[in-house]
Amino acid sequence: MGKPTGFKEFKRENLAVQSVEERIRHYREFEYTYSDEVAKIQAARCMDCGIPFCHGDTGCPVDNLIPEFNDLVWRGHLREALENLHSTNNFPEFTGRLCPAPCESACVLGINEPPVSIKGVERYIIDKGFEMGWVRPRPPRELSGKTVAIVGSGPAGLACAQQLARLGHKVTVYEKNDRIGGLLRYGIPDFKLEKWIIDRRLEQMKAEGVVFHVGVHVGKTVSVEELLAKFDAIVLAGGAEEPRDLPIPGRNLKNIHFAMEFLVRTNKKVAGDPVPDFISAKDKHVVVIGGGDTGSDCVGTANRHGAKSVTQLEIFPMPPKERSPLTPWPFWPMKLRTSTSHEEGCERMWSVNTIAFKDNGKGEVGALQCVRVELQDGRFVNIPGSEFEIKADLVLLAMGFLHPTKEGLLTQLAEMGLEFDARGNVKAQYGDEPHCHRTNLEKIFVAGDMRRGQSLIVWAIAEGRKAAQSVHHYLSQKVKTW
Repeated sequence: MGKPTGFKEFKRENLAVQSVEERIRHYREFEYTYSDEVAKIQAARCMDCGIPFCHGDTGCPVDNLIPEFNDLVWRGHLREALENLHSTNNFPEFTGRLCPAPCESACVLGINEPPVSIKGVERYIIDKGFEMGWVRPRPPRELSGKTVAIVGSGPAGLACAQQLARLGHKVTVYEKNDRIGGLLRYGIPDFKLEKWIIDRRLEQMKAEGVVFHVGVHVGKTVSVEELLAKFDAIVLAGGAEEPRDLPIPGRNLKNIHFAMEFLVRTNKKVAGDPVPDFISAKDKHVVVIGGGDTGSDCVGTANRHGAKSVTQLEIFPMPPKERSPLTPWPFWPMKLRTSTSHEEGCERMWSVNTIAFKDNGKGEVGALQCVRVELQDGRFVNIPGSEFEIKADLVLLAMGFLHPTKEGLLTQLAEMGLEFDARGNVKAQYGDEPHCHRTNLEKIFVAGDMRRGQSLIVWAIAEGRKAAQSVHHYLSQKVKTW
């Protein structure tokens, strides 16, 4: 806990942000890490609550020891706070920026007061650690002689790689794109995560012995058989990349794109790469279909392009402004969330179903034909007479992801007998047992969205860490002298 009476004395303070007028002119991060004094005061609000619901099943998937690091920050033991945070989370600089903070929704103080600023304190700890030079490589003291290939370099793959390398295994990470990071690199806009933050952590991992290969598409440029012959274990961490489509009349019109097609190209352009097929929202009426985080990222990116207007459609009804009785504390609350991207300019529409894309006469989308819907017995039903149109020059489909892409890697493994679950994800056991994350194929493990489906970054890191434990246990059975 922090100060015993801190939650009574101090009010919650969110991170300071640049004004909308300033931040939409660039792609840099616009939230500012707490100062030393503010961080200390915010950490002091942590209560002696008895049962800290902020970590465990209802709170933090990586089991951050939140009351402990809050207490350390309050007492000024910042290096110890960093050690505590790193003991459960490989990349707090990622989660401190990108995690939606289920820990704060489960905070006991949040029952009747604004919860402790856990995410802000976490970000402060790791940023302070890098500033002071406390984040250093931790190479293993001994090597096992065992080799592991990790396919995919998103947060699950990176967390798994770092854990296994520190345990003494020789780890090689394969990434199909030209840079390491997966969706951290190309799916998350720079205004939420600047990419030098990823590169800084990669330098640490390289010093710990992790080898990275980019531009290698396992299943295409390198076969699974080659990896099976070369490595003692393989971890599949390629994410859930198959987007949910909207197969309605007019879907073949130009200027209708999946969200990732739009976001990836923008991130590459921001990185200074040539992007001949760049998708621009400048001076266009943009419609984003899908109300989640990816849709919000499209909104913020379109505004920075200079869109004429941005509209976001959601088929679900508008959530309540306060916590719904259906999701009581300490569960993740169903309530209206307004992101910083929404604040920058966006009309949000709820209970709307798009039934057709209309041609502008040039083979391009010119409008959306929509209808209001209502929920009846768990199904969306169109309301007769509620049809309307929305002007659109660019449509971005941000309706989530279905399962991993099957082409290449998973197709080859399926031919070998790899099993999938009912949703199309790679099947593997759950739980904390040593054999969790193992597939039905010898030497093959799986972690992250490829196993559990589209989820949060904090779940990906947790999955990578647990998969590393399972791989280590498997390899340890095969090490005669170590």
